Parts: sequence; C-alpha cells; structure tokens
Amino acid sequence: MLWVVVELCLYLLNALNALNPNRHVEGPFDRHVKHHDCVSSTSKVPDYFDTTIGWYAGPTKTGAAPWLAQTNAAPFAGVSYIPNTPLETQMPIAGNVHNHNIFQRLANLSPYFPNPRGFGVLEYPIPFGSNVTWLNMVHRHGSRYPEISGRASERTLGKKIMDAMGKFRASGAMKFLNSWQFLLGAEILVPIGKQELFNSGTLHYYHYGHLFPNNGSKIIARSTTQRRMLESAEYFLSGFFGLGWTQNATLELVIESAEFNNTMAGYKLCRNSNWEVAYEAVLQWAGVYLKDAHNRITGDLEGDLDWTIEDTYNAQALCAYETIGLGFSHWCGVFTYEEWEGFEYSLDVGFSAGVGFQSPVGRAIGIGYVQEVLARMQHHVITSPSAAINLTLDNNTSTFPTWQSLNLDFSHDANIISILVAFGLTQFSGLLPLTHIKKDREFVLSYLEPFAGRLDIEVIQAPAPLSPKRERAGTGVYEKGEATSYVHFLLNQRTIPLGTSLKECGERDDGWCEMGAFLEVQQKQIELADFDYACFGEYEKGGYGDVMDGRPVRR
Repeated sequence: MLWVVVELCLYLLNALNALNPNRHVEGPFDRHVKHHDCVSSTSKVPDYFDTTIGWYAGPTKTGAAPWLAQTNAAPFAGVSYIPNTPLETQMPIAGNVHNHNIFQRLANLSPYFPNPRGFGVLEYPIPFGSNVTWLNMVHRHGSRYPEISGRASERTLGKKIMDAMGKFRASGAMKFLNSWQFLLGAEILVPIGKQELFNSGTLHYYHYGHLFPNNGSKIIARSTTQRRMLESAEYFLSGFFGLGWTQNATLELVIESAEFNNTMAGYKLCRNSNWEVAYEAVLQWAGVYLKDAHNRITGDLEGDLDWTIEDTYNAQALCAYETIGLGFSHWCGVFTYEEWEGFEYSLDVGFSAGVGFQSPVGRAIGIGYVQEVLARMQHHVITSPSAAINLTLDNNTSTFPTWQSLNLDFSHDANIISILVAFGLTQFSGLLPLTHIKKDREFVLSYLEPFAGRLDIEVIQAPAPLSPKRERAGTGVYEKGEATSYVHFLLNQRTIPLGTSLKECGERDDGWCEMGAFLEVQQKQIELADFDYACFGEYEKGGYGDVMDGRPVRR
C-alpha cells in the first residue's frame, strides 16, 4: 500500500510544475501538501476529493430562523387567501394589472423558474433514431443570503437602519420599519436554495439518467470550495442519485480564492474588472426609474435617517433576500410593478457591463471553461497553460475524465454569463440604454441566470443529417448522408438557437449546430477572448457602452 501512496505523492509534486511559468498560480494543493505529509498516512484522499476539510469555504453566516406563522401578513385585505408554497409571494403590487409575478422580475435574485419566453426558436423533440449521447451541465448555486464581499449593499443598509432605530419614525407604506429587524445571514444557501438544487437533480435524472453507466463506476462532478457551492452540488447529486450519491459520484472541489486557477470562478484570477463602470451605470438608471419611489419613501420618514437614492435601490434587493431567507418581506409592497421592471433592468445593465458583452473581460472570464467543454467533447485532457484553467487537474484523467458522458459542474451567475459571452452568443450583446427600458432586449437576467440557473449542453447523434427546416420536414426529418452529431444548448430548459449568433451553424428551426461546425467556430472564439491582455493588460476601460464585444478595445 505504501508504494501506491508514494507514487501518488510524486505525481502531486510533479503536477505543481505544470502551471503557467509566466504567471505562477498555485495548484489545488500548493498551500497544504508536503512530501512528508503524503507518506505519513495511508488513508488520506487528495484534497480536491475531500469534501470535509472546509478550507476556502468563504463567509458562512447563518440568518435567523423563519417564523411565517407569526410574520406572514397574508391574507391581504381584498385579496383571496392563497397558502404560501413555501415562500409568501402573494403581496398585492401597485400597478400589477395583469397579475404578474414580481419574483420573476428580480433578475439574478429570482428564485429559480424555467424561462417562460424562450430564446426565439421552437422546441423540437429528439427524432426517432437519434440519441442524446453526452451532456455538459454548468449549474449556478441555489438561492442564498446576501454577500459580505464587495459592496455588501444590503447588509450596509440593514446596519444603517438598525443603528438609527429610535431616532426616526416611519408612516404609511413604511410603517413596518418602526419594528423592522435585519435578520439575514450571509453567503450560504437558504432553505429554498437547497430545494432548488434537489429538484434540479431530480429533473436532470429524468432527462439524462441513461447517461450514467450504472456499472459500478463513479463519475467525477466538480464544484468549488465555497460552502454554498459545495452544498449546491451535494443537494443536486442527492436529487439525481439519491442520498447514497457517493456510491455513484465523486465530488471534486476546486479552490475558489484569488490567485487560484478555477474556470468555475474565472473572475477570481482576472486582475482587471469592469464592475465599477457597471455600478455607475446601474446608479444612473436607478436615478431615472426610482425617482417617484424615492420621494414616496422619504415622505414617509421623519427624524434622523439620511435616506439616499442608493438606499431606495438597495431596499428592492432586501425584498428579494428577505423573501428567500425568511419567507416574506414587507419591502416588496413598497414598490410598484413598473419599479420592479426597472429593478430587473438595472441588473441586466449591471451584468452586461460587469461580465457580459459590454465588459472588456466578459469573454476572458468564461473562455477557460469553454476550452474545457471543447476538450471534453473531443475526449482529451488539456496539456498547455491557458486562461483560468487549472492545469494540475485538467491534465489528469483522474480529475478531468475524457470519456465521461455525464459532466456536472457548479458555478456562479457572473461566471456563467461570461461563459455565454465566451461561446460567442452575440444575440445577448445588445446595448441597454440608461434612459428607458428596452422592451425587446434578449439580455434578460431573470431568464438567463436566476438562482439555480443552469446551462445544459447536449451532443445528439443522428443516423443521418437532420433537415434544418424541421417544421416543413414533418416526419421525414432525415436527409441523405452519413451519421451526424449535433450540439444543442439549453438554458433554463429552453433552447438557445446557436445559428442566431454563430453563422457557421446555419439557420435551423431547432437551433442546433452540426458538431464539426461548432468545434470550428469555437476555436475562433478562443482567439477573440484575448485572455492575457483582457485580464492583465493596461488599457482604458472607457465608459458604459464603449465595449460591445466582451473584450478590450485596442486603440
């Protein structure tokens, strides 16, 4: 047994040299594996397969327990009582004449729901004789508490209000604030977030259970070390396989921390960022759509509470976070339906400028993951340093399987948006004005990355070429020719038509792309990302709208 451990240690030590010599980024065990540690134990599994260590878990503050039996304001006056399921989302919203659900207007803060609109293409079944033979899923974590990192705007507002308690008096729609408390935790999953991932795992089993070999072998699933990421993967795998999922899958954790290569959190490695430009654009739009709301709120407040337009904006986020964390929030009823549409649009603006096509690092952040998908499709490891790829892991079939037909990864909203950009899906690249809501926009964050959003990439093998005009072909969908493989993108259960953005894929009714054409066009996308310059170069970021292709403008 000892020789096996020694051999493993030698591999680990040699693997450290596989990292980029020009920009040394530590591998997953640089900081905590030494030669003598390895040979002194015969039972320790490699750190990236150990889900019990807890290193690099990030902040893990637990919030107060919900108490809807006491705090739920339903039934509301004049509204029929509808039991909560499990969140209380029935609060009447002024101006909501069509009875829409504002919780599907919260952008990336929306609890998961399937995209109700689609992406401009019809949905077609797999034709008889064809088979889904491969899946690459990248899944956002479930609903969580607000963050501590970054601006931590919601926590800052909560502290501001709590510090001013007894110094102000609220009336009207804001009367609840007189006895309000900030009860939210930070960063980790809330209960509905756990349910979202379990439900998604169950759904994916119904769709793709046949891809699991069920021959005694295990697949490798990947997540990051953050607590909410680890638990999201575990809840998903429990939904897919059952509580005994460890008999069917091994969960690989890639360190999520600055200066570590990790394609599931590619922004961590990228030195350059465009979030400041994005936030300035968001506040500019907030000053437009929240003018009336701000006047209403400040008119209902008397005393020592300096309420700013930024506070009004952050109060909308509190509605989202209190609802998913505590089950109900009085903040939701403070705003009109039109103002909730404005809130959704503000985050569309923010993410398109922060990590989308209006960001100079939009492509760079996601391109490493794109390269991993292409490597998996073509059944090879990655042998050369590139983007945010962790070469220590991706150059080893034990940690980056090349013939696995079921690939399950877990990531973040910003990262997945950048992955869409890196794939070159330019249908989401339209500039969003800051003076009014662009109604016909394709970039609707509520539809792209709600909590627990997921991108499923299928490979479909057909016995012959499929007609690009499926609607006209009827039952005769096959054309003359040899067996052909197709790539099919599904984002939140709706097809993304690849030909809309990637002209090499052609105009197809089903939105699929012939695999050879897809692989060819993606090699061009890798070059377009301009990773080193985008993430580490010196350049002027410009203002909102100066960047339109997800990469720096070279002048």
